[in-house]
Amino acid sequence: MNNTTYSAKATEIERKWYIIDATEKPLGRVAVEAAKLLKGKHKPTYTPNLDTGDHVIILNCSKAILTGRKLDQKIYRHHSSYIGGMKETSARVMMEKSPEKAMMLAVKGMLPKNSLGRQMIRKLRVYAGSEHENQAQKPEVWEVK
Repeated sequence: MNNTTYSAKATEIERKWYIIDATEKPLGRVAVEAAKLLKGKHKPTYTPNLDTGDHVIILNCSKAILTGRKLDQKIYRHHSSYIGGMKETSARVMMEKSPEKAMMLAVKGMLPKNSLGRQMIRKLRVYAGSEHENQAQKPEVWEVK
């Protein structure tokens, strides 16, 4: 009886490309699926200490929805590192100005906060519209439940 845990090696990792369409889907649900694909948790070869994930393209971020009263109540904050440098943006303004940034921040928050997470986020491409420049990679469509 073989009771060993499988651990993928960096040379064995095969990366695929997936497209997620965010049209009329909750922003958080799309971000969860993207984070799962970027981590590689959908693969049987998932290894926590390696980046086994795939490349993800998210289209139509401007058509993603926020449920409840999040458009008015959710606030994105960042600091310029200067005194009094706190900047606040409501979700409504963020979705109008740069929906790609809102989606990117949602996915980034679901990834590990270390060098592995920074490596994973580089495999994410986010577009406000339906056009993208990665047709050559032959991406497959991933359906969000």
